[in-house]
Order: sequence, then structure tokens, then C-alpha cells
Amino acid sequence: MRSAILALAPLMLSASLSAQGVFSNKTQVILEKVIQDYPNHFTNIKGELISQALQTSRYKSTLELPGASSSTVTLVTTTGTEGSGWTCTVLHTADFEQARTRFSEIYGQLSNSIISAAGQKTFILSGQYENPTPDKKANEVIFTLLPGVGEMKRIRVELTLRGDAQDWIVTISVNDGDPRQQAQLAVNGK
Repeated sequence: MRSAILALAPLMLSASLSAQGVFSNKTQVILEKVIQDYPNHFTNIKGELISQALQTSRYKSTLELPGASSSTVTLVTTTGTEGSGWTCTVLHTADFEQARTRFSEIYGQLSNSIISAAGQKTFILSGQYENPTPDKKANEVIFTLLPGVGEMKRIRVELTLRGDAQDWIVTISVNDGDPRQQAQLAVNGK
């Protein structure tokens, strides 16, 4: 029995080290920086102003996932409350298979990754994957930070693959988990 355990130890160590490779990729690094700035309403990653309406301001983000087409920070101020969101359009294509592959890749890069938030403890990003199909126009994975404590329990990290006319769009967003703020961000061009 002891020899079997000793024989398995190098295999277990090897599997552990290869699994940790998931934790050090560019997608995870960018997302970690975005999450670290969440308590500041993304002030440190806010670039030039794109548009401004009565209660909403949209800015170009200074952080973008590799190969992404655009990335924005949206700030919404309503009576007594503030909401904020970061959205990155990772892929816009007419090819569903290409979109599904990219969606799956990003999920693999983020699922169970370790996120260190400034001034907070370390979190694990956890979300349930469901295989996208072309007949389902909206596919999403909602990630949570475990353990959800303090201000960070309100955060919502969402990976989305959605159909838009003839195209497929893959996005990732980080925003307030408050449903009222979610509705306001969606109305104002999240």
C-alpha cells in the first residue's frame, strides 16, 4: 500500500502543478485587475469618455482582454445610489463554432481561478458551465467569488455568448450584483 501511495505522489504533484497553470493566464490577470478596482467603481481603469446621458457615463476601459474588440466602463448614478460595470466584447463573429470555442476557452481560463482583491482576502472564481447551442440565443455563465464576503459578495462576473441577428457575440462583464443596478446598467448600454 505504501509503495502505491509513493508511486502516485509524483502524479498527483504533476496534476496539481498543471492545474495551477490555469491560474496564471492573461485573461485571468486582466480580470483580477478589473475585480481589484471594483470597490473604486473602476476609477483606475477608466479611460476617455465615450458618451454621457442624464444618469449614465460610458468610458473606454484601459484594460482589455487579449484580442478583444472593445472594453468599456459604465457608471450609473440614480437617486442616492451608484452602479458601475466593466464590459469587454471578446469576439463578434458570424461563425457559431468559433464563438462557442472562444466562450469555452475563456470559461476554462477563469473557472476555479484564484483572484486576489486589493485589501481583501483571496477568492476563487466559480461558475457552472453549460454547453452553448445555436438554437439558444443567450448562453451565460455567472461566476461568483468564493467565499463571498463584504463588499465583494455583491460583485457579478458574467461570461456571455449571445446571438444578435446573424452574429454571435462573446462578452465578459464585472458589475454590481444588485438587480436594480443590473437593470439600470442594461437600459443604459452596458
